[in-house]
Amino acid sequence: MSIPLAELAARVGAELSGDGAVPIERVGTLQSAQRDAIAFLANLRYRPQLATTRAGAIIVAPALAGATTLPKLISANPYATFARVAALLHPSAPVTRGIDATAIIGAGALVAPSAGVGPYVTIGANAVIGERVAIGAGSVVGDGCHVGNDTRLHPNVTLYADCRIGERGIVHSGAVIGADGFGMAEEDGRWLKIPQIGRVVIGNDVEIGANTTIDRGALDDTVIEDDVKLDNQIQIAHNCRIGAHTAIAGCAGIAGSTHIGRNCRIGGAAMISGHLHIADGTTISGATQVFDSIHAPGVYTSTFPALPHREWRRVASAVRRLRRLEERLRTIEHAAESPQPPPEQEKKQGEK
Repeated sequence: MSIPLAELAARVGAELSGDGAVPIERVGTLQSAQRDAIAFLANLRYRPQLATTRAGAIIVAPALAGATTLPKLISANPYATFARVAALLHPSAPVTRGIDATAIIGAGALVAPSAGVGPYVTIGANAVIGERVAIGAGSVVGDGCHVGNDTRLHPNVTLYADCRIGERGIVHSGAVIGADGFGMAEEDGRWLKIPQIGRVVIGNDVEIGANTTIDRGALDDTVIEDDVKLDNQIQIAHNCRIGAHTAIAGCAGIAGSTHIGRNCRIGGAAMISGHLHIADGTTISGATQVFDSIHAPGVYTSTFPALPHREWRRVASAVRRLRRLEERLRTIEHAAESPQPPPEQEKKQGEK
């Protein structure tokens, strides 16, 4: 589809500068975009590419509006405007209404007439599938599940029994929602499984990446609040709560009963221990290990930057010696703070 630049400006709320009749069919990068595409500049590192781009139009911040003579959309947040433009030019495929002949629908399940249920889908007893929901091939929606309006389950998604997903959600292939949490009690050297009787309750506008797993609660529910964005291959354990508008990058792991606040950002491969509280607005850098609650928002980092191997060995050796050096320093400080007896000669002079 092709949309004139002026129409794009009006629909995304951006300021138009230049020829509004330029037809735009797609989005692209400054480096690869052609005449039918619109590119964006949000990172100043790519500013030199403005001079050589072949894009038909550009999305820029007001401060950079004079940096190119190309037709442009001017926005205080070019990346967000780019996201809106991309959604207009590349909309999701419409839902194909109806239930495939190979699908299995359990007793008492309610599937909205506008929903689309793909091949070899299984929908359990008493499940509720909302309006315009799309369920991809091979997916399983367990007994008593509820899938809200306009949510899309890509192929091979698994929802265990009684889980709930709100409206306008996206769940990518391989995601498993509602598997048992890792609840075990030890007795006489053996493990006793604790039944996991909670649910997973997911709010509106949540996106869940491929092969991400969210465990059901042991007693209370595991809760993912509105507008949470989860990348691929994330593990969220039982009884966690992820606050609204939080984004978590791939391969992060969050242990049980941890509460992540609202508007948090958690980098890839971060590991967060269980039974912690993370304050609203906290940023945790990639690969950071969190062992204690974070009560004040800020940026938290524990990753050591990569070094050449020989240098890393020297640094690691120094770190191993820190405890011994700390003990020596404390001994020196203690000696310096303790009152010193006068020299023997001064004591004799004082007696005279």
